[in-house]
Amino acid sequence: MFNFFKKDSKESIENPLTKIAALLIHVAKIDENYTEKEKNLIKKAIIELGSKNESVDDILIKAEETEKNSNQILDFTKEVKNMNEDSKIKIVEVLWNIIYSDGSADIYENSLMRRLTGLLYLDTKIVGDLKKKIINNLK
Repeated sequence: MFNFFKKDSKESIENPLTKIAALLIHVAKIDENYTEKEKNLIKKAIIELGSKNESVDDILIKAEETEKNSNQILDFTKEVKNMNEDSKIKIVEVLWNIIYSDGSADIYENSLMRRLTGLLYLDTKIVGDLKKKIINNLK
């Protein structure tokens, strides 16, 4: 019998990272201004989530294509939703960093984060506290 989902294969490790990176890219693009600063924040997050340095650019390219070809964020949030709460919080912190990388958040970015809070089953207070932390770091 064939095993299509090998646990030790590189593809099975990289695919979740690609979807998580696609979520980060989607948030970065919501204000229609996807910058190098945001790309660097996403690359850093991919490395922190376990990718090897040499595959970060490949993951980013695949994630950009995945995000471009998708019409809903549910595909991307599935990977994050299944993570433990500490990992979810880290990703939400990265999301806020991406949003505030230009110094402010618009109504679309705030709306998307409220939606993601529900989709990821996170406490709104925790997400709000992370937002305040990022804003305070800007000062």
